[in-house]
Amino acid sequence: MQARRRSILGLAAAPIALSAIDAAARAAPRRAPTPVAPPPVVETHRGKVRGAVEDGIKVFKGIPYAAAERFHAPRPAGGWSGVRDALAFGPTCPQLTRPTPPASRPAEATDDCLTLNVWTPAIRDHGKRAVMVWLHGGGFSAGSASRSVLDGTRLCQRGNVVVVTVNHRLNVFGFLYLAHLGGAAFAESGNAGMLDIVAALHWVHENIASFGGDPGNVTIFGQSGGGAKVSTLMAMPQARGLFHKAIVQSGSHLEGLTPEEATRYAATYLAALDMKASDVPRLSRLPVAALLAGLGKVMQAPGPKPNFSPVVDGIVLPKGPWQPDAPPVSAAVPMLIGSTATETTNLIGAAHPEDFALTDTALPNRLIPWLPARDVNRVIAGFRELMPGAAAADLFFAITTDRRVRQQAWAQAERKAVQGGATQGAAPVWLYAMLGTGPAPQLIADQMSAAWIAFARTGKPDTTGLPPWPPFTLAQRATMVFDTTPRIVNDYRGQERAMLASLPLYRVLR
Repeated sequence: MQARRRSILGLAAAPIALSAIDAAARAAPRRAPTPVAPPPVVETHRGKVRGAVEDGIKVFKGIPYAAAERFHAPRPAGGWSGVRDALAFGPTCPQLTRPTPPASRPAEATDDCLTLNVWTPAIRDHGKRAVMVWLHGGGFSAGSASRSVLDGTRLCQRGNVVVVTVNHRLNVFGFLYLAHLGGAAFAESGNAGMLDIVAALHWVHENIASFGGDPGNVTIFGQSGGGAKVSTLMAMPQARGLFHKAIVQSGSHLEGLTPEEATRYAATYLAALDMKASDVPRLSRLPVAALLAGLGKVMQAPGPKPNFSPVVDGIVLPKGPWQPDAPPVSAAVPMLIGSTATETTNLIGAAHPEDFALTDTALPNRLIPWLPARDVNRVIAGFRELMPGAAAADLFFAITTDRRVRQQAWAQAERKAVQGGATQGAAPVWLYAMLGTGPAPQLIADQMSAAWIAFARTGKPDTTGLPPWPPFTLAQRATMVFDTTPRIVNDYRGQERAMLASLPLYRVLR
Protein backbone atom coordinates (compact mmCIF):
# COMPACT_ATOMS: atom_id res chain seq x y z
CA MET A 1 0.00 0.00 0.00
CA GLN A 2 2.85 2.34 0.86
CA ALA A 3 4.43 1.74 -2.55
CA ARG A 4 1.12 2.43 -4.26
CA ARG A 5 0.72 5.65 -2.28
CA ARG A 6 4.15 6.84 -3.33
CA SER A 7 3.19 6.16 -6.93
CA ILE A 8 -0.05 8.11 -6.64
CA LEU A 9 1.68 10.96 -4.88
CA GLY A 10 4.30 11.03 -7.57
CA LEU A 11 1.69 11.21 -10.31
CA ALA A 12 -0.25 13.86 -8.44
CA ALA A 13 2.84 15.95 -7.95
CA ALA A 14 3.80 15.80 -11.61
CA PRO A 15 1.39 18.52 -12.85
CA ILE A 16 2.56 20.81 -10.04
CA ALA A 17 6.19 20.24 -10.95
CA LEU A 18 5.47 20.81 -14.64
CA SER A 19 3.61 24.04 -13.80
CA ALA A 20 6.55 25.25 -11.75
CA ILE A 21 9.00 24.49 -14.56
CA ASP A 22 6.74 26.23 -17.07
CA ALA A 23 6.41 29.28 -14.84
CA ALA A 24 10.17 29.43 -14.28
CA ALA A 25 10.72 29.19 -18.01
CA ARG A 26 8.31 32.06 -18.67
CA ALA A 27 9.95 34.18 -15.97
CA ALA A 28 13.48 33.57 -17.26
CA PRO A 29 14.94 35.98 -19.78
CA ARG A 30 14.49 34.88 -23.37
CA ARG A 31 17.52 33.35 -25.06
CA ALA A 32 18.19 33.27 -28.74
CA PRO A 33 17.32 29.86 -30.18
CA THR A 34 20.25 27.58 -30.91
CA PRO A 35 20.91 27.86 -34.63
CA VAL A 36 20.23 24.71 -36.60
CA ALA A 37 23.18 23.75 -38.77
CA PRO A 38 22.31 23.67 -42.46
CA PRO A 39 22.35 20.23 -44.10
CA PRO A 40 25.74 19.30 -45.56
CA VAL A 41 26.21 20.00 -49.25
CA VAL A 42 29.10 18.61 -51.31
CA GLU A 43 29.96 19.35 -54.92
CA THR A 44 30.80 16.23 -56.92
CA HIS A 45 32.06 16.11 -60.49
CA ARG A 46 28.44 15.67 -61.68
CA GLY A 47 26.74 18.23 -59.45
CA LYS A 48 26.00 19.19 -55.86
CA VAL A 49 24.41 16.75 -53.39
CA ARG A 50 22.63 17.53 -50.14
CA GLY A 51 22.90 15.02 -47.31
CA ALA A 52 21.83 14.84 -43.68
CA VAL A 53 23.45 14.60 -40.26
CA GLU A 54 22.70 11.38 -38.36
CA ASP A 55 24.28 10.78 -34.94
CA GLY A 56 26.87 13.43 -35.73
CA ILE A 57 27.87 11.78 -39.03
CA LYS A 58 27.24 13.37 -42.41
CA VAL A 59 25.35 10.91 -44.59
CA PHE A 60 24.73 11.02 -48.34
CA LYS A 61 22.51 8.30 -49.82
CA GLY A 62 21.57 7.25 -53.32
CA ILE A 63 24.25 9.19 -55.24
CA PRO A 64 24.36 8.08 -58.91
CA TYR A 65 27.87 6.98 -59.86
CA ALA A 66 27.18 5.58 -63.35
CA ALA A 67 24.35 4.73 -65.72
CA ALA A 68 23.54 1.13 -66.58
CA GLU A 69 23.53 0.10 -70.23
CA ARG A 70 21.97 -3.33 -70.32
CA PHE A 71 24.50 -6.16 -70.94
CA HIS A 72 27.29 -3.63 -71.47
CA ALA A 73 29.79 -1.74 -69.35
CA PRO A 74 28.22 1.19 -67.48
CA ARG A 75 28.23 4.69 -68.92
CA PRO A 76 29.11 7.87 -67.00
CA ALA A 77 26.22 9.20 -64.94
CA GLY A 78 24.52 12.33 -66.22
CA GLY A 79 25.06 15.59 -64.41
CA TRP A 80 22.45 17.86 -62.84
CA SER A 81 21.99 21.52 -62.05
CA GLY A 82 21.13 22.88 -58.64
CA VAL A 83 21.44 20.70 -55.55
CA ARG A 84 20.33 17.07 -55.63
CA ASP A 85 18.90 15.56 -52.43
CA ALA A 86 20.89 12.54 -51.26
CA LEU A 87 18.60 11.63 -48.38
CA ALA A 88 17.28 8.17 -49.31
CA PHE A 89 18.88 4.94 -50.47
CA GLY A 90 18.65 4.23 -54.17
CA PRO A 91 16.63 1.28 -55.49
CA THR A 92 17.85 -2.27 -55.07
CA CYS A 93 19.16 -3.69 -58.35
CA PRO A 94 16.80 -6.20 -60.03
CA GLN A 95 16.84 -9.64 -58.44
CA LEU A 96 14.67 -12.46 -57.23
CA THR A 97 13.69 -12.34 -53.59
CA ARG A 98 15.72 -15.52 -53.21
CA PRO A 99 18.01 -17.05 -55.84
CA THR A 100 16.43 -20.49 -55.38
CA PRO A 101 12.86 -21.82 -55.05
CA PRO A 102 10.31 -21.59 -53.60
CA ALA A 103 10.33 -17.80 -53.27
CA SER A 104 11.71 -16.94 -56.72
CA ARG A 105 9.79 -13.77 -57.48
CA PRO A 106 10.91 -10.27 -58.47
CA ALA A 107 12.13 -7.91 -55.77
CA GLU A 108 12.64 -4.78 -57.89
CA ALA A 109 11.93 -3.70 -61.44
CA THR A 110 14.37 -0.97 -62.49
CA ASP A 111 17.75 -0.93 -64.19
CA ASP A 112 18.43 2.55 -62.83
CA CYS A 113 20.12 1.29 -59.68
CA LEU A 114 23.79 2.30 -59.87
CA THR A 115 24.03 4.39 -56.72
CA LEU A 116 26.31 4.57 -53.71
CA ASN A 117 26.14 5.89 -50.16
CA VAL A 118 28.73 7.84 -48.15
CA TRP A 119 29.19 8.29 -44.39
CA THR A 120 31.81 10.81 -43.26
CA PRO A 121 32.75 12.63 -40.04
CA ALA A 122 33.44 15.89 -41.90
CA ILE A 123 33.49 17.48 -45.34
CA ARG A 124 35.79 19.95 -47.03
CA ASP A 125 38.30 19.81 -44.17
CA HIS A 126 41.15 18.22 -46.18
CA GLY A 127 40.96 15.37 -43.66
CA LYS A 128 42.50 12.70 -45.93
CA ARG A 129 40.76 9.96 -43.95
CA ALA A 130 41.08 6.31 -44.87
CA VAL A 131 38.21 5.24 -47.15
CA MET A 132 36.49 1.87 -46.64
CA VAL A 133 34.33 0.65 -49.54
CA TRP A 134 31.93 -2.14 -48.49
CA LEU A 135 30.69 -4.62 -51.11
CA HIS A 136 27.48 -6.37 -50.09
CA GLY A 137 26.92 -10.11 -49.84
CA GLY A 138 24.35 -12.24 -51.63
CA GLY A 139 26.75 -13.84 -54.06
CA PHE A 140 26.57 -12.34 -57.54
CA SER A 141 22.81 -12.85 -57.69
CA ALA A 142 21.21 -10.91 -54.84
CA GLY A 143 21.75 -8.37 -52.08
CA SER A 144 21.89 -4.61 -51.85
CA ALA A 145 23.65 -1.65 -50.26
CA SER A 146 20.20 -0.05 -49.87
CA ARG A 147 19.49 -1.67 -46.51
CA SER A 148 19.49 -0.01 -43.12
CA VAL A 149 21.51 -2.89 -41.62
CA LEU A 150 24.43 -1.80 -43.82
CA ASP A 151 24.61 1.59 -42.12
CA GLY A 152 28.18 2.90 -41.97
CA THR A 153 27.63 5.24 -39.01
CA ARG A 154 29.27 3.18 -36.26
CA LEU A 155 32.38 2.32 -38.25
CA CYS A 156 32.68 5.95 -39.30
CA GLN A 157 32.34 7.16 -35.69
CA ARG A 158 34.72 4.62 -34.25
CA GLY A 159 37.51 4.94 -36.77
CA ASN A 160 37.25 8.48 -38.13
CA VAL A 161 37.07 6.90 -41.58
CA VAL A 162 34.89 7.50 -44.63
CA VAL A 163 32.56 4.57 -45.43
CA VAL A 164 31.09 3.91 -48.88
CA THR A 165 28.57 1.21 -49.86
CA VAL A 166 27.75 0.33 -53.47
CA ASN A 167 24.81 -1.02 -55.47
CA HIS A 168 25.68 -2.84 -58.70
CA ARG A 169 23.98 -5.06 -61.27
CA LEU A 170 23.40 -8.71 -60.34
CA ASN A 171 22.43 -12.09 -61.83
CA VAL A 172 21.53 -11.90 -65.54
CA PHE A 173 21.65 -8.10 -65.52
CA GLY A 174 25.28 -8.12 -64.43
CA PHE A 175 26.68 -11.50 -65.47
CA LEU A 176 24.85 -12.89 -68.52
CA TYR A 177 27.64 -13.81 -70.95
CA LEU A 178 26.44 -13.13 -74.49
CA ALA A 179 29.73 -12.72 -76.38
CA HIS A 180 29.50 -16.13 -78.09
CA LEU A 181 25.76 -15.91 -78.77
CA GLY A 182 25.40 -12.23 -79.57
CA GLY A 183 28.78 -11.31 -81.00
CA ALA A 184 31.60 -8.91 -80.17
CA ALA A 185 29.24 -6.09 -79.20
CA PHE A 186 28.53 -8.08 -76.02
CA ALA A 187 32.17 -8.86 -75.21
CA GLU A 188 31.96 -7.43 -71.67
CA SER A 189 28.44 -8.65 -70.82
CA GLY A 190 29.59 -11.47 -68.54
CA ASN A 191 31.30 -9.03 -66.18
CA ALA A 192 29.08 -5.94 -66.41
CA GLY A 193 28.32 -6.11 -62.69
CA MET A 194 32.02 -6.06 -61.82
CA LEU A 195 32.55 -3.14 -64.19
CA ASP A 196 29.85 -1.31 -62.23
CA ILE A 197 31.99 -1.65 -59.10
CA VAL A 198 35.02 -0.39 -61.03
CA ALA A 199 32.94 2.65 -62.04
CA ALA A 200 32.04 3.19 -58.38
CA LEU A 201 35.74 3.07 -57.46
CA HIS A 202 36.44 5.64 -60.18
CA TRP A 203 33.76 7.84 -58.59
CA VAL A 204 35.49 7.44 -55.22
CA HIS A 205 38.83 8.35 -56.76
CA GLU A 206 37.40 11.51 -58.33
CA ASN A 207 35.10 12.72 -55.55
CA ILE A 208 35.94 11.32 -52.13
CA ALA A 209 38.35 14.12 -51.19
CA SER A 210 35.35 16.47 -51.10
CA PHE A 211 33.81 14.12 -48.51
CA GLY A 212 36.89 14.24 -46.27
CA GLY A 213 38.46 11.03 -47.62
CA ASP A 214 41.83 10.18 -49.13
CA PRO A 215 41.57 8.82 -52.70
CA GLY A 216 45.08 7.45 -52.25
CA ASN A 217 44.05 5.23 -49.30
CA VAL A 218 41.05 3.11 -50.28
CA THR A 219 40.27 -0.31 -48.77
CA ILE A 220 37.72 -2.63 -50.40
CA PHE A 221 36.10 -5.18 -48.12
CA GLY A 222 33.14 -7.54 -48.09
CA GLN A 223 31.69 -10.66 -46.55
CA SER A 224 30.66 -13.85 -48.39
CA GLY A 225 29.62 -12.67 -51.88
CA GLY A 226 31.17 -9.29 -51.08
CA GLY A 227 34.47 -11.04 -50.38
CA ALA A 228 34.13 -12.84 -53.72
CA LYS A 229 33.82 -9.44 -55.43
CA VAL A 230 36.95 -8.24 -53.61
CA SER A 231 38.78 -11.38 -54.78
CA THR A 232 37.65 -10.75 -58.36
CA LEU A 233 38.56 -7.05 -58.39
CA MET A 234 42.11 -8.00 -57.47
CA ALA A 235 42.46 -9.75 -60.84
CA MET A 236 40.92 -6.96 -62.96
CA PRO A 237 43.38 -4.66 -64.76
CA GLN A 238 40.70 -1.96 -65.00
CA ALA A 239 40.56 -1.77 -61.19
CA ARG A 240 44.31 -1.37 -60.76
CA GLY A 241 45.25 1.66 -58.68
CA LEU A 242 41.66 2.34 -57.57
CA PHE A 243 42.11 0.54 -54.23
CA HIS A 244 45.13 -0.01 -52.03
CA LYS A 245 44.12 -2.68 -49.47
CA ALA A 246 41.67 -5.57 -49.51
CA ILE A 247 39.76 -7.58 -46.88
CA VAL A 248 38.04 -10.86 -47.77
CA GLN A 249 35.60 -12.08 -45.11
CA SER A 250 34.49 -15.68 -45.79
CA GLY A 251 34.42 -15.01 -49.51
CA SER A 252 37.64 -16.22 -51.13
CA HIS A 253 36.74 -16.63 -54.80
CA LEU A 254 39.43 -18.49 -56.70
CA GLU A 255 37.89 -19.61 -59.98
CA GLY A 256 35.53 -17.89 -62.43
CA LEU A 257 33.31 -19.35 -65.12
CA THR A 258 34.86 -20.36 -68.42
CA PRO A 259 33.32 -18.77 -71.54
CA GLU A 260 32.01 -22.20 -72.53
CA GLU A 261 30.21 -22.69 -69.21
CA ALA A 262 28.85 -19.16 -69.23
CA THR A 263 27.58 -19.60 -72.80
CA ARG A 264 25.69 -22.78 -71.82
CA TYR A 265 24.06 -20.93 -68.93
CA ALA A 266 23.13 -18.05 -71.24
CA ALA A 267 21.58 -20.48 -73.74
CA THR A 268 19.53 -22.05 -70.94
CA TYR A 269 18.29 -18.62 -69.95
CA LEU A 270 17.37 -17.69 -73.53
CA ALA A 271 15.41 -20.93 -73.84
CA ALA A 272 13.42 -19.99 -70.73
CA LEU A 273 12.46 -16.78 -72.55
CA ASP A 274 11.57 -18.76 -75.72
CA MET A 275 14.44 -17.02 -77.51
CA LYS A 276 17.48 -18.14 -79.46
CA ALA A 277 20.89 -16.63 -80.27
CA SER A 278 19.52 -14.49 -83.09
CA ASP A 279 17.18 -12.85 -80.57
CA VAL A 280 19.97 -11.55 -78.31
CA PRO A 281 19.65 -7.93 -79.53
CA ARG A 282 15.99 -7.98 -78.41
CA LEU A 283 16.99 -8.74 -74.82
CA SER A 284 17.98 -5.13 -74.29
CA ARG A 285 14.44 -4.01 -75.06
CA LEU A 286 12.56 -6.44 -72.83
CA PRO A 287 10.98 -5.10 -69.64
CA VAL A 288 12.88 -5.78 -66.42
CA ALA A 289 9.94 -7.86 -65.18
CA ALA A 290 10.18 -10.16 -68.20
CA LEU A 291 13.90 -10.76 -67.64
CA LEU A 292 13.26 -11.52 -63.98
CA ALA A 293 10.44 -13.89 -64.91
CA GLY A 294 12.84 -15.80 -67.15
CA LEU A 295 15.37 -15.94 -64.33
CA GLY A 296 12.73 -17.27 -61.96
CA LYS A 297 11.81 -19.94 -64.49
CA VAL A 298 15.35 -21.30 -64.84
CA MET A 299 15.91 -21.22 -61.09
CA GLN A 300 12.70 -23.17 -60.45
CA ALA A 301 13.44 -25.83 -63.06
CA PRO A 302 14.55 -29.23 -61.72
CA GLY A 303 18.21 -30.19 -61.85
CA PRO A 304 21.40 -28.13 -61.60
CA LYS A 305 20.91 -24.38 -61.70
CA PRO A 306 22.74 -22.05 -64.10
CA ASN A 307 25.29 -19.78 -62.48
CA PHE A 308 25.54 -16.11 -63.37
CA SER A 309 28.85 -14.86 -62.00
CA PRO A 310 32.17 -13.41 -63.30
CA VAL A 311 33.54 -14.95 -66.49
CA VAL A 312 37.22 -15.41 -67.32
CA ASP A 313 36.66 -13.74 -70.67
CA GLY A 314 40.27 -12.76 -71.38
CA ILE A 315 39.27 -9.09 -71.51
CA VAL A 316 37.77 -7.81 -68.27
CA LEU A 317 39.00 -10.84 -66.33
CA PRO A 318 42.19 -12.22 -67.91
CA LYS A 319 42.75 -15.04 -65.40
CA GLY A 320 41.33 -17.29 -62.69
CA PRO A 321 40.94 -14.83 -60.81
CA TRP A 322 43.15 -16.74 -58.30
CA GLN A 323 43.75 -19.80 -60.45
CA PRO A 324 46.41 -21.13 -60.51
CA ASP A 325 48.13 -18.37 -58.52
CA ALA A 326 47.69 -14.89 -57.08
CA PRO A 327 46.89 -12.23 -59.69
CA PRO A 328 50.00 -10.19 -60.52
CA VAL A 329 47.98 -7.04 -61.21
CA SER A 330 47.37 -6.61 -57.45
CA ALA A 331 50.68 -7.93 -56.09
CA ALA A 332 51.31 -4.66 -54.22
CA VAL A 333 47.93 -4.77 -52.41
CA PRO A 334 48.08 -6.12 -48.81
CA MET A 335 45.25 -8.42 -47.78
CA LEU A 336 43.32 -9.67 -44.76
CA ILE A 337 41.68 -13.06 -45.38
CA GLY A 338 39.58 -15.19 -43.06
CA SER A 339 36.45 -17.12 -42.20
CA THR A 340 33.92 -17.81 -39.47
CA ALA A 341 33.57 -20.98 -37.43
CA THR A 342 30.63 -22.67 -39.21
CA GLU A 343 29.79 -20.53 -42.22
CA THR A 344 27.58 -23.13 -43.88
CA THR A 345 25.04 -23.24 -41.06
CA ASN A 346 23.73 -20.13 -42.80
CA LEU A 347 24.86 -20.71 -46.40
CA ILE A 348 23.39 -24.21 -46.57
CA GLY A 349 21.21 -24.50 -43.50
CA ALA A 350 18.99 -21.55 -44.41
CA ALA A 351 17.96 -23.23 -47.67
CA HIS A 352 17.99 -26.78 -46.28
CA PRO A 353 16.80 -26.71 -42.65
CA GLU A 354 16.43 -30.49 -42.75
CA ASP A 355 20.23 -30.69 -42.56
CA PHE A 356 20.05 -29.73 -38.88
CA ALA A 357 18.38 -33.11 -38.27
CA LEU A 358 20.79 -35.25 -40.30
CA THR A 359 21.32 -38.82 -39.12
CA ASP A 360 24.56 -40.78 -39.18
CA THR A 361 23.05 -43.00 -41.87
CA ALA A 362 22.15 -40.07 -44.14
CA LEU A 363 25.39 -38.14 -43.64
CA PRO A 364 27.60 -39.89 -46.26
CA ASN A 365 25.15 -39.36 -49.13
CA ARG A 366 24.51 -35.76 -48.08
CA LEU A 367 28.25 -35.04 -48.31
CA ILE A 368 28.68 -36.39 -51.84
CA PRO A 369 28.08 -32.98 -53.48
CA TRP A 370 30.93 -31.63 -51.35
CA LEU A 371 33.46 -34.46 -51.41
CA PRO A 372 34.68 -37.03 -53.93
CA ALA A 373 32.59 -40.15 -53.26
CA ARG A 374 35.68 -42.28 -52.62
CA ASP A 375 36.79 -39.95 -49.80
CA VAL A 376 33.50 -39.44 -47.94
CA ASN A 377 33.88 -42.18 -45.33
CA ARG A 378 37.56 -41.37 -44.72
CA VAL A 379 36.79 -37.69 -44.11
CA ILE A 380 33.85 -38.48 -41.82
CA ALA A 381 36.04 -40.84 -39.77
CA GLY A 382 38.77 -38.22 -39.50
CA PHE A 383 36.36 -35.52 -38.33
CA ARG A 384 34.83 -37.92 -35.80
CA GLU A 385 38.29 -38.25 -34.24
CA LEU A 386 38.60 -34.47 -34.06
CA MET A 387 35.01 -33.98 -32.83
CA PRO A 388 34.21 -36.96 -30.59
CA GLY A 389 30.53 -37.24 -29.78
CA ALA A 390 29.49 -34.68 -32.41
CA ALA A 391 26.06 -35.09 -33.97
CA ALA A 392 25.83 -35.85 -37.68
CA ALA A 393 24.57 -32.32 -38.38
CA ASP A 394 27.57 -30.80 -36.60
CA LEU A 395 29.92 -32.96 -38.65
CA PHE A 396 28.13 -31.96 -41.84
CA PHE A 397 28.44 -28.23 -41.20
CA ALA A 398 32.06 -28.54 -40.04
CA ILE A 399 33.09 -30.49 -43.15
CA THR A 400 31.17 -28.29 -45.59
CA THR A 401 32.55 -25.12 -43.97
CA ASP A 402 36.06 -26.46 -44.45
CA ARG A 403 35.34 -27.42 -48.06
CA ARG A 404 33.40 -24.37 -49.20
CA VAL A 405 34.99 -21.59 -47.13
CA ARG A 406 38.07 -22.45 -45.11
CA GLN A 407 39.97 -24.37 -47.80
CA GLN A 408 39.41 -21.45 -50.17
CA ALA A 409 40.74 -18.98 -47.59
CA TRP A 410 43.79 -21.16 -46.92
CA ALA A 411 44.51 -21.47 -50.64
CA GLN A 412 44.10 -17.75 -51.25
CA ALA A 413 46.41 -16.87 -48.35
CA GLU A 414 48.97 -19.44 -49.52
CA ARG A 415 48.99 -18.08 -53.06
CA LYS A 416 49.31 -14.49 -51.84
CA ALA A 417 52.17 -15.52 -49.52
CA VAL A 418 53.97 -17.33 -52.36
CA GLN A 419 53.60 -14.22 -54.50
CA GLY A 420 55.04 -12.13 -51.66
CA GLY A 421 58.12 -14.33 -51.47
CA ALA A 422 58.69 -14.42 -55.21
CA THR A 423 57.78 -10.92 -56.39
CA GLN A 424 59.71 -7.78 -55.57
CA GLY A 425 57.44 -5.18 -54.01
CA ALA A 426 54.63 -7.66 -53.32
CA ALA A 427 52.55 -6.99 -50.21
CA PRO A 428 51.96 -9.35 -47.28
CA VAL A 429 48.78 -11.15 -46.26
CA TRP A 430 47.29 -11.73 -42.79
CA LEU A 431 45.00 -14.66 -41.96
CA TYR A 432 42.27 -14.72 -39.31
CA ALA A 433 39.54 -16.99 -37.97
CA MET A 434 36.48 -15.90 -36.01
CA LEU A 435 34.94 -18.17 -33.42
CA GLY A 436 32.12 -15.97 -32.14
CA THR A 437 30.96 -18.65 -29.71
CA GLY A 438 31.90 -16.86 -26.50
CA PRO A 439 29.69 -14.90 -24.12
CA ALA A 440 30.68 -11.51 -25.50
CA PRO A 441 30.02 -11.27 -29.26
CA GLN A 442 30.21 -7.47 -29.12
CA LEU A 443 33.72 -7.73 -27.67
CA ILE A 444 34.79 -9.85 -30.65
CA ALA A 445 33.11 -7.44 -33.07
CA ASP A 446 34.99 -4.55 -31.44
CA GLN A 447 38.30 -6.43 -31.75
CA MET A 448 37.71 -7.02 -35.43
CA SER A 449 36.53 -3.51 -36.28
CA ALA A 450 39.59 -2.03 -34.53
CA ALA A 451 41.87 -4.30 -36.58
CA TRP A 452 40.01 -3.48 -39.81
CA ILE A 453 40.31 0.26 -39.14
CA ALA A 454 44.03 -0.04 -38.35
CA PHE A 455 44.54 -2.03 -41.55
CA ALA A 456 42.63 0.55 -43.61
CA ARG A 457 44.75 3.34 -42.18
CA THR A 458 48.20 1.78 -42.22
CA GLY A 459 48.13 -1.48 -44.18
CA LYS A 460 48.76 -3.46 -40.98
CA PRO A 461 46.06 -4.85 -38.63
CA ASP A 462 48.02 -4.14 -35.44
CA THR A 463 46.00 -2.60 -32.61
CA THR A 464 46.40 -2.33 -28.84
CA GLY A 465 43.62 -4.83 -28.09
CA LEU A 466 45.31 -7.69 -29.94
CA PRO A 467 48.55 -9.65 -29.52
CA PRO A 468 51.24 -8.98 -32.14
CA TRP A 469 49.92 -10.26 -35.47
CA PRO A 470 52.62 -11.48 -37.88
CA PRO A 471 51.89 -11.87 -41.59
CA PHE A 472 50.93 -15.31 -42.87
CA THR A 473 53.77 -17.43 -44.24
CA LEU A 474 53.84 -21.02 -45.46
CA ALA A 475 56.36 -21.88 -42.76
CA GLN A 476 54.42 -20.57 -39.74
CA ARG A 477 50.83 -20.13 -41.00
CA ALA A 478 50.14 -17.56 -38.25
CA THR A 479 46.40 -17.03 -37.75
CA MET A 480 44.69 -14.50 -35.50
CA VAL A 481 41.83 -16.27 -33.73
CA PHE A 482 39.21 -13.71 -32.72
CA ASP A 483 37.63 -14.94 -29.50
CA THR A 484 36.87 -13.57 -26.04
CA THR A 485 40.64 -13.66 -25.59
CA PRO A 486 42.21 -13.16 -29.03
CA ARG A 487 45.31 -15.23 -29.74
CA ILE A 488 47.76 -16.16 -32.49
CA VAL A 489 47.73 -19.84 -33.47
CA ASN A 490 50.20 -21.25 -35.96
CA ASP A 491 48.53 -23.58 -38.46
CA TYR A 492 45.07 -23.13 -36.96
CA ARG A 493 42.93 -26.24 -37.64
CA GLY A 494 46.01 -27.85 -39.13
CA GLN A 495 44.72 -31.40 -38.66
CA GLU A 496 41.63 -30.62 -40.71
CA ARG A 497 43.75 -28.89 -43.33
CA ALA A 498 46.08 -31.88 -43.61
CA MET A 499 43.15 -34.29 -43.82
CA LEU A 500 41.66 -32.41 -46.77
CA ALA A 501 44.95 -31.48 -48.46
CA SER A 502 44.89 -34.46 -50.81
CA LEU A 503 41.46 -33.50 -52.19
CA PRO A 504 41.02 -31.14 -55.13
CA LEU A 505 39.67 -27.77 -54.07
CA TYR A 506 35.90 -27.57 -54.05
CA ARG A 507 34.83 -25.21 -56.82
CA VAL A 508 32.78 -22.39 -55.32
CA LEU A 509 30.58 -20.54 -57.80
CA ARG A 510 28.27 -18.03 -56.14
